[in-house]
Amino acid sequence: MNQLARLPPAIDPPAPSRRRRGAKPGTFGVLDIGTTKIVCIIARIENDGEPRALGFGWQRARGIKGGSIIDLEEAERAIRAAVGQAEDMADTQLKSVVVNLSCGQPESRHQNIQWPINGRAVTEADLRAILHEGRRRSAEDGRETVHAFPLGFTVDATPGANDPRGMICDQLIARLHLVDAAQAALRNLGACLLRCDLEVQELVSAPFAAGLATLVEDEKQLGATVIDMGGGTTSFAVFAEGHLLHTAQLPVGGWHVTNDLARLLSTPVAHAERLKTLHGGVLGAPEDEKEWLPVPLVGEEDDQIARIPRAMVVGIIRPRLEETFELIKDRLDAAGLSQEMGRRVVLTGGASQLVGARELAARVLDRQVRSGRPHPVRGLPETAQGPAFAAPLGLLTWCAGEGRPLIDLLPGLDRPPGLFRRIVNWLRDRA
Repeated sequence: MNQLARLPPAIDPPAPSRRRRGAKPGTFGVLDIGTTKIVCIIARIENDGEPRALGFGWQRARGIKGGSIIDLEEAERAIRAAVGQAEDMADTQLKSVVVNLSCGQPESRHQNIQWPINGRAVTEADLRAILHEGRRRSAEDGRETVHAFPLGFTVDATPGANDPRGMICDQLIARLHLVDAAQAALRNLGACLLRCDLEVQELVSAPFAAGLATLVEDEKQLGATVIDMGGGTTSFAVFAEGHLLHTAQLPVGGWHVTNDLARLLSTPVAHAERLKTLHGGVLGAPEDEKEWLPVPLVGEEDDQIARIPRAMVVGIIRPRLEETFELIKDRLDAAGLSQEMGRRVVLTGGASQLVGARELAARVLDRQVRSGRPHPVRGLPETAQGPAFAAPLGLLTWCAGEGRPLIDLLPGLDRPPGLFRRIVNWLRDRA
C-alpha cells in the first residue's frame, strides 16, 4: 500500500494576521491639532492590518496659531468638543491619544554618532545609548527629540548595515535623523491636553503623517517630497529608500491667502474665505476679466456691494502661493536634498485644492507634481477622506505600524522618561 495514502489529509493553516509590527492593540484615538481645525478619530486595527474608524469628530480650531497653542482655554474647549464627538460616536472614552506634531517649529537634524564597541557584539543597549546621545545633543539647544530614525550603520569600515545587532566590531557609526521641537511649545501642548483629561501616547510629525497617508510604496523608495498645505502652516517631508530623510515647516498657509483677500479687497474674512473656496485659483484665463464677482465691504451696509473681476482674485492669490513654493525650494536646496528627493512631489492639505496649485508647484519646483488624496479608511465619511484630512489619516496609518523604524529605538524602561513625559507627570502631580 502506498505510504502516502496513510498520511492524514493536509490541512491549510489559518490565514496569518497581517497586523504590522508596532500596530496598536485594541481601541485607540488620534488627534490632529491644526490652525484651522481639530480632528479626532477613534479606531481599531483589523486582522488585515488596516484601520477601521469607530468614531469621528472635528471642530473649528480656536486658541491655536501656526500650529502652536496661544490660548489654553479656547484650545481646550475646541479639543474637548472634537474628542467628545468621536467618543459619542464610538461609545468609548479616551484616556490617551496619538497627536500630530506641528508646534514648536519642528526641524530635522542629522547626526553621525561614533560609538566604541571594542571587539564585542553590538547589543540593544548600544543602540539605546546611541539614541540617548542624539537626544542629549538636541536637548542642549532647548529642543526635545520626537523622532529618531536610523538611516544606516557603519560597522568598522563597512557601511550599509541596517541592523548591526549581533555583529562584532571595534567601532559603530550610526546615521540618525532626528525630528525635534522647542521644549516650551511641547510644555504648552502637554498642559492643554492635561486640562482635557488626555495623555499624549505618541507625537508624530505632521508632514510625515501626511506622507504615510498619501504616498505609494514606490514613491517612498524612489524618492518623493510631500507638501502638506494647511491653514496656518505649510510643511514638507522628503522620503527616499523607505526612510524619512528631512522635514521642515513654514509659517504660511491657506489662512494667509484668505487674509490677503480680506485685506486687499476690504471685505470681511468670512467672505474672503468664500471667495477663495468658490472662485480662487492661480491660473488666469481671458474670461477672468469679464467675470465680475460681488464683494461686500467691511463696515458698509448690506446693500453696499462692490464688484471686482475674477482676475483680481487670481492676482492676489497667485503671489502668495508662488512665495510659498519658492520658500520650499530654498529650504530643499539648503538641505542639499536635490538628488534624494527624486522627481516626484505630492501636494496635499486643504490649501492644495486651489485651482492651478499643482501646475504652479510644478513650474516653481521643476518637479513632477500630483495631487495627494489619502488612502481610504473604512468607517469614515467621504467628506473626511480628502486632502484636508491627510495628517489625521496618516496618524491612523502610523498606529497600524506603517513607517516605524526597522529597529525600535524608543527609550526602554531602564531609562528615565523623556522630557515631554516628565512635563506631563509634573503637571498631573500639581493638578
